[in-house]
Amino acid sequence: MSALMAERVRSDVDVLSRAGLGLEEFLTEASESVRRAVPWVGACIGTHDPATRILSGARKYGDLDGRNEQDLLFAEIEYGSDEETTVRRLHASGRPAISMRQETGGEIERSVRMARLMRPYFGYADEARLVFTEGESFWGAMSVFRGPEDAAFSPAEIALLGSLSGAFARGVRAGILAQLPSALGGAPPAGTAGDGPAVIVVDARGEIVQLTPGAQARLDRLNDAPHAGDPMSVIGSLVGSARRFARGEIDTPPRVRVRAADGGWLVAHASPLSSTEAGGDAGQVVITIEEARPPEVVDLIVAAFDLTAREREITRLVIQGADTKEIAATLFVSPFTVQDHLKSVFDKAGVRSRRELVARIYFDQYAPRMGAQLGPSGWFVGA
Repeated sequence: MSALMAERVRSDVDVLSRAGLGLEEFLTEASESVRRAVPWVGACIGTHDPATRILSGARKYGDLDGRNEQDLLFAEIEYGSDEETTVRRLHASGRPAISMRQETGGEIERSVRMARLMRPYFGYADEARLVFTEGESFWGAMSVFRGPEDAAFSPAEIALLGSLSGAFARGVRAGILAQLPSALGGAPPAGTAGDGPAVIVVDARGEIVQLTPGAQARLDRLNDAPHAGDPMSVIGSLVGSARRFARGEIDTPPRVRVRAADGGWLVAHASPLSSTEAGGDAGQVVITIEEARPPEVVDLIVAAFDLTAREREITRLVIQGADTKEIAATLFVSPFTVQDHLKSVFDKAGVRSRRELVARIYFDQYAPRMGAQLGPSGWFVGA
């Protein structure tokens, strides 16, 4: 790989991340750009909820496209264990990219993921991992693979991947905002109206043993994008994390917000059911999937605007209905400072006024449901 090629790829991915592309278009074009400098046989990209670091969707390219039969095993290993090279551990360590051959000193079987999954089922001999990080926010990760006849990923290739971390994060968060609802003024997507929350019970083997009516429709919406992995990969990441919660390895039950291809938001929670087995990690897990309400996704949408801490404070107060003088008094700054911050917020959000800002944050929660029946709570039936 020449220095000129590396710089060209960095420039290409940076331009793509700022082009206002939808999520699918950005990931497809950016991964192909990377391939020119860092050749790979197969690639998998996972987006994550930045608040919980739980998988919110998976896309596969090259040799992996359409090969979803081991997605649950992947989720079990990646989210149900605490291996040092999980993407969440990499993000926490501040290391943007690694090579598994380098990490294991050439003894690739030392990695549970490579020994149990990637080598026996796919024949891969090396994996490079890149986490998408911008500031403290973690937006996703990419794994690229090579076969036994290919050269291992080089330190220069890993350095190039690491230099793309921020651009990929920027492209993912921008892609989420560009993913507008597909049915403005129409009915909610099939399987959401009148069915209530979708409830799924998964047994100790990771198999669904109970589900409510309409649950399959919501499962399908969890990962219905082009090049998508099995929607059960999202469920598997929740199940693995729930079992870690039951063992006391994490502090809170797992939760993830997912933006479906139709533009709507879903929120999924997982909790372990009581188990009589020792350790409590082999019991059943219950997963609930619901249409997200605006308060559940406001912070994610605001995070996607890439606002500073002060700009987030001001946006929160604008959403609460505070005027310029009230915001200035609350934050102990001048009204002119508030106006300067608001101008920056408007630029980043692509709006021109407070009214447009509030609409930008809230509107896509209502648009897909317009025309649906309202329940006694004032919210849409089935949402």
